[in-house]
Amino acid sequence: MEKLTIVKVGGGILEDQAKLKALVKNFADIEGKKILVHGGGKTATQMADRLGIKTQMVEGRRITSTEMLEVVLMVYGGLVNKKVVAKLQAHNCNALGFTGADANIILAEKRPVKDINYGWVGDVKSVNVPTLQGLLDQNIVPVIAPLTHDGEGHLYNTNADTMASVLAGALSQLYAVRLWYCFEKPGVLKDAEDDSSLIEKLFHSLYKAYQQSGIIKDGMIPKLDNGFAALQQGSKEVIIGAASALSQDRFSGTQLVLN
Repeated sequence: MEKLTIVKVGGGILEDQAKLKALVKNFADIEGKKILVHGGGKTATQMADRLGIKTQMVEGRRITSTEMLEVVLMVYGGLVNKKVVAKLQAHNCNALGFTGADANIILAEKRPVKDINYGWVGDVKSVNVPTLQGLLDQNIVPVIAPLTHDGEGHLYNTNADTMASVLAGALSQLYAVRLWYCFEKPGVLKDAEDDSSLIEKLFHSLYKAYQQSGIIKDGMIPKLDNGFAALQQGSKEVIIGAASALSQDRFSGTQLVLN
């Protein structure tokens, strides 16, 4: 099967101009078909503060009110997305920016209210594989913002790690998918304060043991859950690591392994 590389980059990298410059160059140098999925939560929080809109977070998840939805639409779908697209074009990478609503590429539904009402937050229902395949066949590089739609005119804020995972799983029916999560740390760490405590290979059973013991916690849990979900759905490789380690042939960090 032909290779497809999906890279997800977090907001911390997007806000650091030096790291963003390196990330964009390294991503542009990756040969073959590729997709970039980005976050931008820190920029959205800063914009909300400037507009006097209160940010509410629960366990690392943003509560998306009607006002906050307008902020994330402006930031994710506009400011951040088009900045990344322009920088990729400067490296002769023919990027095209999307939200899930554009070309109907990602359909979602509003997250049901259980213990917490997350507001305008969407859970992915389906991926428009033929449309993405058509774009990739034209050597277009989709740059996807963390926004989805429900087909009834509503937009939703959607977790970027989850979007990358679902895209990887859906496209695995056509490609040998490599899913790479880029963020500020060198990978999954035994000690969050010690970058030298990298776990180079993380088996699913070991992940569960580390989670129960509290070694792995907080924001790493949803990222790892999404990574293992991508493997379960057919992805050939999932690695979590520092954006500075992104390269054409390999990406060093923590490799996830099912067992």
